Amino acid sequence: MAREALAPTKSNLIRVKERLATAEEGYDLLEQKRELLVMELMQQVEQVKLLERDLDARAATAYPALKRMLIAVGRERADRLSRDIHYRFELEEKRVTAAGMTLPGLEIRMPGAELKYSPANSFAECDETVLEFFQLLKICTGLAAVRTIAWRLARELRKTQRRVNALEKMVIPNARETKTYIEAALEERDRDSFFTSKLLKRKAGAE
Repeated sequence: MAREALAPTKSNLIRVKERLATAEEGYDLLEQKRELLVMELMQQVEQVKLLERDLDARAATAYPALKRMLIAVGRERADRLSRDIHYRFELEEKRVTAAGMTLPGLEIRMPGAELKYSPANSFAECDETVLEFFQLLKICTGLAAVRTIAWRLARELRKTQRRVNALEKMVIPNARETKTYIEAALEERDRDSFFTSKLLKRKAGAE
């Protein structure tokens, strides 16, 4: 096991003990953080799955509605109508707290789906298509926000795991090995000093 190249002195032993205590405390805190990140990430992944399911379900109704509208109105007429339709969608960044972290979220404010064309040109298929794609857009925005949070949590989890591994496999073992080496060297030095002192006393007594 590798150890630090330090002289076996009492001052170095004190410093090594302090570093070891700090590293062990940091390891415990990082391990707790890692567990929180794992739990939070799992919840976000489940939320992603639910939103993806909702997205698939909404797409399965929205695109057929668009197809029915094009058949009922005609592509050229639908194109002319769409040029006069303008909705204002407001996106707002929303801060989200997850696993003790403040992360950027996203919230969309949907406009009212009021009639943008004259009643004479209105078709039930047009209204249905607009409402369907409003809901589809809302789900897409929510999914993008949750995916971003999940990605950031995963990135933070990887960083935390690397730090935990570094402490567990390098920093703490090295500090422990260095501590053991210095303690053993100091004990051996004390024994040598004791026997030397005893030997000098015997010589002094013999004289």
